[in-house]
Amino acid sequence: MAAVCEHIDHIQVTELPEQIEGCVDCLKTGDRWVHLRMCHECGEIRCCDDSPNQHATKHFHASSHPVMRSAEPGEVWSWCFVDEVAFRVVAD
Repeated sequence: MAAVCEHIDHIQVTELPEQIEGCVDCLKTGDRWVHLRMCHECGEIRCCDDSPNQHATKHFHASSHPVMRSAEPGEVWSWCFVDEVAFRVVAD
């Protein structure tokens, strides 16, 4: 496992939207989620791997966007799927 994320340059979106309705894919199908994640590259909201559909991981595989952040209130960590490392992004 890498000690640092080598994909910081992919981060384009750091701030969460003011209002999050839920996982965009789960909302389309009427499914449920456990926790939400936001793609740091495109800003889309997906569900975590504890959720039945694991849409955040599926988004990574489909898009090659390597870094997601927690979209849960009070959580400020991010995860790099490629380097398998969690870290904190500080917004300017």
